[in-house]
Amino acid sequence: MHINFTKMHGLGNDFVVIDAIHQQVDLSAEQVRFIADRRFGVGCDQLLLVERSETDQVDFKYRIFNADGSEVEQCGNGARCFARFVYARKLTDKRTIAVETHSGVISLQITEDDLVTVGMGQPDFNPAALPFIPAGDDSVQDNRYTLFIREQENAPESKQQVEFSAVSMGNPHITLKVENLDRYPVQETGGILESHSAFPNRVNVGFMQIIDNEHIRLRVYERGSGETLACGTGACAAVANGISRGWLAPKVEVMLPAGSLYIQWQPGGQHTLMMTGPASFVYEGQITI
Repeated sequence: MHINFTKMHGLGNDFVVIDAIHQQVDLSAEQVRFIADRRFGVGCDQLLLVERSETDQVDFKYRIFNADGSEVEQCGNGARCFARFVYARKLTDKRTIAVETHSGVISLQITEDDLVTVGMGQPDFNPAALPFIPAGDDSVQDNRYTLFIREQENAPESKQQVEFSAVSMGNPHITLKVENLDRYPVQETGGILESHSAFPNRVNVGFMQIIDNEHIRLRVYERGSGETLACGTGACAAVANGISRGWLAPKVEVMLPAGSLYIQWQPGGQHTLMMTGPASFVYEGQITI
């Protein structure tokens, strides 16, 4: 099977985007892992499939696969790449499109300067939405939770308690506030929390350093991919969690390792959380599966 693809990235969070409208594509988890492999395949954090809509109210449908072959519900950086892909490939002439994902329908708008604004919907702070199984003494009301993690299996005394906030942005996220992002053990702690038993479907783990109430630094350990250079839903989750804790303003610049995203959200009512950022083309190719 020969598959035409486009390599794209959103602030270094990279994707293989496949048009499944004009070619027949049916990938197994093993084939997704092969394509995502940076040595033997193309290499990517996630693979995106562009599909036809099944309803008149939605312009497109798209599916998202992590590098490990698992299918996930939502991807903010991927959504921006998706919007630029379908517009540049003339699959649509609309600059505002409605797209169906596993977590629901999202709205994508391409600006005149080729940035993309994504309507990410309402953050859901209900632990069951992730899902997340909090301990009995954790507080659902103020979005403050704690977990014990063990960094060394043979050393029970090494157990460490971490505090975090939790939210679903269509996919599960927790956010830890840290004092120094450069010194914090993101890889170790992220790897432990991602597959912690409190998260039956695993979880994306964000590490947030607050500069002021309108600027934060963020690193994200993504479920099924490890740490990435940028995570759109992780940026949205960090801001939503920070606002819920009273730390952040309604408009925040999120500084990720590869650049900034701009998040806007006013809690209360039916206000949609909005994310704006770039999406870039890298190259076109064909791979044989």
